[in-house]
Amino acid sequence: MIGVGWPLVVALAVLVAIAVAASVVGRVGTSRMTVVAAVRAVVQLGAVSLVILAVVRSWWSTVAFTLLMAAVATWTSARRMTRHRSGLAAGVAILAGAVPVLAVVLASGTVPPTRIAVVPITGIVVGGAMSATSLAGRRALDGLTSRRGEYEAALSLGFGERDAAMLVVRPSGAEALVPALDQTRTVGLVTLPGAFVGVLLGGGDPVAAGAAQVLVLLGLLAAETIAVVVTVELVARGVVRRI
Repeated sequence: MIGVGWPLVVALAVLVAIAVAASVVGRVGTSRMTVVAAVRAVVQLGAVSLVILAVVRSWWSTVAFTLLMAAVATWTSARRMTRHRSGLAAGVAILAGAVPVLAVVLASGTVPPTRIAVVPITGIVVGGAMSATSLAGRRALDGLTSRRGEYEAALSLGFGERDAAMLVVRPSGAEALVPALDQTRTVGLVTLPGAFVGVLLGGGDPVAAGAAQVLVLLGLLAAETIAVVVTVELVARGVVRRI
């Protein structure tokens, strides 16, 4: 298990310093955001660790907490995609991706339907769907802006608004899935993701760790694919727009 103490504090501080230094040297301009993100991560995870102890005591509080996860994910994706209130439709894409995956893993018994198991698996799947939605939405909206001429040309040829927009935004869906596809293809060869390492650190055997990670990766791939498809459709239909 990871030891909680001064060595951990020092390690975290050094890692943040490295990220900030790299940002400064490369003039990326993310130094302040890096520090803020790191501080928020520490505070939020510390608070969540305490909250979860209370949350998992009843199903009512567990369900309420998972709904809070979905709401925060929706707000985050909405802000990433657009400043327009239509960005809140991101919640449709996130839930469309997360709900079927959670239903499968819980109904099949691969993840025990217990309160302590539902909270983390929901967080993993909703988080993945959120990231995919944000990326797909941003790229689709950017595509409609930068390739406006192609969109208008398709309209002039008789295409409907949705079909004309889809010609422009559909490639953004495939691009948004590249991180998930690469992570799935290279797992065990390039990366040993969190679920695998977590099971090992928790005392599980490598086979159980591998099974947990495969379940997580394929679940994320399914959730993110659905979320991307729905997001692209929402942008093409004008439900989500830039202004």
